[in-house]
Amino acid sequence: MTTATARVRATAAAAGLVGALALTACGGGGSDDGSSTTPSGTPTAIAASGSGAVTGSSGKLQGSWITTSKGTVVALVITGKQAGLFATGGTVCSGAAGTEAGMQMIHLTCTDGSKDRVTGMVDSVSGDGMKVTWSGKLGQETYTKAEGGKLPSGLPTALKR
Repeated sequence: MTTATARVRATAAAAGLVGALALTACGGGGSDDGSSTTPSGTPTAIAASGSGAVTGSSGKLQGSWITTSKGTVVALVITGKQAGLFATGGTVCSGAAGTEAGMQMIHLTCTDGSKDRVTGMVDSVSGDGMKVTWSGKLGQETYTKAEGGKLPSGLPTALKR
């Protein structure tokens, strides 16, 4: 399998994950006995950890965003003030996104303890792209918007033999 083919397959897997999460992540969830279900890794209050709390709308940040980083496909989904991040290899993070002290910010807590994408400042956002600078060693990542469950344009394609 060529590197380009592997990237296409990984990106397709992430896009499928984004689509599945978009359909299921926002549901209220509850069992037939009336009790609610909450994933154990879901943070209950971002501000409690001392990281700031978003107070304003996430506006232009809304939607599903995809990037690749060090051979990993990363999907960032923002709905309302809620944010979720999913990466191939198993990283799952949840938190908040929106305006904080006049800046667009993302605050996440990852179930595997990863600190790579805990606090992100949105440097720019347009209809088809977003740049986020994460605190720590990861630095800036550029995301492409995924519309309607479709892969973003400009991704590498498999080479024909």
